[in-house]
Amino acid sequence: MIRFSNVTMRYPRTGTALQRVTFHIAKGEFAFLTGPSGAGKSTILKLIYMDDQPTEGEVRVSSVSSQGIRARDVARLRRKLGVVFQDFRLLEDRTVEANVAFAMEVTGAAASAIPGKVSKLLTQVGLASKATSYPRELSGGEQQRVAIARALVNDPIVLVADEPTGNLDDRATRGVFQLLREINASGTAVVMATHNLDLIRRSDYRTIEVNRGQIVFDSKERILTPASVFAVKPRREPAPGDSQ
Repeated sequence: MIRFSNVTMRYPRTGTALQRVTFHIAKGEFAFLTGPSGAGKSTILKLIYMDDQPTEGEVRVSSVSSQGIRARDVARLRRKLGVVFQDFRLLEDRTVEANVAFAMEVTGAAASAIPGKVSKLLTQVGLASKATSYPRELSGGEQQRVAIARALVNDPIVLVADEPTGNLDDRATRGVFQLLREINASGTAVVMATHNLDLIRRSDYRTIEVNRGQIVFDSKERILTPASVFAVKPRREPAPGDSQ
């Protein structure tokens, strides 16, 4: 489904963001992507939806490869992907249902198919009663649910979520995460970048941790380095003279 093979990413102004990163996410898998700010998480996500192409190595998503990719290949791939951001990115002058419908309109979907699909998705994310509301009338958790509905409207094979709970309180975080779990249970692969270690530790999903552009922990591949926050730190024995 998603395969990174010895991927290195260098930017002209900021230098190396990723260095020889290799991993594979299978069809229908749920994977957390974690690590400190600047570790390379957002770069990995951009490479998945091919906003960037790697300096070295290959990224393959479904049947699309980063090597020799053309603009029409990127457009075709993005129809198979749903992307959710931390800041929602909703159209403030459009209602909830219009925001979700817009994602179908830009792909050229038949106008007759849009209302039924939008209604179904708003029911799925628990916002059927908010269909005619505007983003400013919603809570942060509700806005994120609209963003998720919009990302799902074209039946993606992969949902990429970049810190989707980063601006939410605990209750809204739990609600959005439960929704992502349900989406994954229906067969959609989910890649979720997050700083929320409590959320990660309370679940049994695969966790990939990035630090300084390299994978330092992968719960599936049994990669674990001392740089990982998941590594067990050795207990220091008390030195002579230490207070007891």
